[in-house]
Amino acid sequence: MLERVAPSSLTSRPALEHDNSGASLRGHLPVLDGVRGLAVLMVLLFHFIGNTQPTNGVERVIVAVTNYGSSGVELFFILSGFLITGILYDASNRPHYFRNFYMRRMLRIFPLYYGVLILVFFVAPLIPALHGPTLDYLVDRQAWAWLYGVNIYIGLQGDWSFSYLEHLWSLSIEEHFYFVWPLVVLLLASRPRTLIAVSLTVSLGAMVARLIGSLMGLSWWTVYVLTPFRLDGLALGAFIAVMARQPGGQDRLVQTLPRVTVVAGALVVATFGWTKLVSHGGMEFVLPVRAALIEILLACLLFWAMVAPSRSATSRFFRCRTMVFLGTYSYGLYVYHHFISYYLMTNQTEFALAQRLGSHGLAVALQAAVGAAVSLAVAYVSYELFEKRFLGLKRFFGTAEKSSFQRNEVSEAVRS
Repeated sequence: MLERVAPSSLTSRPALEHDNSGASLRGHLPVLDGVRGLAVLMVLLFHFIGNTQPTNGVERVIVAVTNYGSSGVELFFILSGFLITGILYDASNRPHYFRNFYMRRMLRIFPLYYGVLILVFFVAPLIPALHGPTLDYLVDRQAWAWLYGVNIYIGLQGDWSFSYLEHLWSLSIEEHFYFVWPLVVLLLASRPRTLIAVSLTVSLGAMVARLIGSLMGLSWWTVYVLTPFRLDGLALGAFIAVMARQPGGQDRLVQTLPRVTVVAGALVVATFGWTKLVSHGGMEFVLPVRAALIEILLACLLFWAMVAPSRSATSRFFRCRTMVFLGTYSYGLYVYHHFISYYLMTNQTEFALAQRLGSHGLAVALQAAVGAAVSLAVAYVSYELFEKRFLGLKRFFGTAEKSSFQRNEVSEAVRS
């Protein structure tokens, strides 16, 4: 798996036939399925547990911790930027660059996404039991979902205002990224140093934009869901993808990884210390900084998962059957689970269940387990009986030589 080549200039055009030291970029990488599985698991914990109302000190701690499951969205963004940029960069000197990329993306994303919209906007109104103001509200504003504008609508409203479909905001950001990034990669693929610099600039720019927007008094939703403010994770993943493909690039990333992790981790701890021990104010500054630092740590986690020794605890965790299984069905799991979690949280069903069980904590745990299991079952059936029919057509839009990134195309599942 480790391949060594003589060092060459960073500015030389890398191709798949060039071997870099470090983790192989060829073949299927189960570890990336595991990373994807961790991301969706974090989102499930956030929505099924982090959004519940705690009734005692222990529950408050659990809710506080699982609230950081929202960072699963950031991990999805980083992974998406990493995989998509890898696909584009590897194919930049091949025929049908745009056609192959967009057709493969459409076959992966559109069937499930628009299939769900058809169910919500055309089938659900035919079922009397589902009639009500919530469904009417969505139907009246359905154009935002059809056009991948849910994040824009939420940003304009300044609230989580799209009920059962509000989690599609992150898929909207992914789609906006796909509109522009293929052209950027194509134009700069022959100049990898420039592409690396652009990726880092875009990432840093989005982080700074969130900070400035927060300090200027923009609403939390504006800086959280609008695309220009959320490009940092995608661009950070793009940086890793291009850097890892340069001769000696993986070695440089490995050497830098411990220092970046320690510094970013220490600063994250410092932000908590500041709010707890020094000042309870200034959250408009602390929160964007903390979010940026957490993203950097997640990017480090992604890269470490790739290069960690096969027998290490990290590698075993991300390659285990459970994480790979979750990652395989993560797109559908992400899309479907929110219908269940939103209903449960909105109706606070855990309190009615707690009366029967005699324990609120047990009710939350049981509700979360059942909700996640049902979501996974629906995602499994959807993938095996529906999505696979379209995924099989991707073979008509591939290339003769495929990299691991083409075989590990990211599940489009992002949300907080």
